[in-house]
Amino acid sequence: MLISTRGRYALRVMVDLAEHRTEGYIPLKAVAQRQDISEKYLESIIKLLVKAKLLNGLRGKGGGYQLTKAPELYTVGSILRLTEESLAPVSCLEPGAACCPRMAECRTLSLWQGLDRVISDYLDNITVADLVKSTAAGDDYVI
Repeated sequence: MLISTRGRYALRVMVDLAEHRTEGYIPLKAVAQRQDISEKYLESIIKLLVKAKLLNGLRGKGGGYQLTKAPELYTVGSILRLTEESLAPVSCLEPGAACCPRMAECRTLSLWQGLDRVISDYLDNITVADLVKSTAAGDDYVI
């Protein structure tokens, strides 16, 4: 599993908007500047987040983007599942994967299933609010 730039940037956007949520709608340009992400690339990420109803957008003067819920209600896992094709450590565990003909005698399947659970449990227990707190404290995020 390798998290794409899109996934990493989506998390950065969500954290940025959480940090500035008291300011109302935040212009795309402001997020792009603070995060050092091109506006054009950021637009595609924002569209995905709006379509999934993680963000609200408002056009025109005073417009921009804001979170639809409190930062505590967004998990890192849910954001990465939206941006990544899969978080599975091996292809046979990807959503919609065909049943592997070796599954019955696979000696490593339980290993990969366990790793998949660990990854999901870890990412599903970290919220955007947790990332904001760790950033504000100057800490690296560790559970």
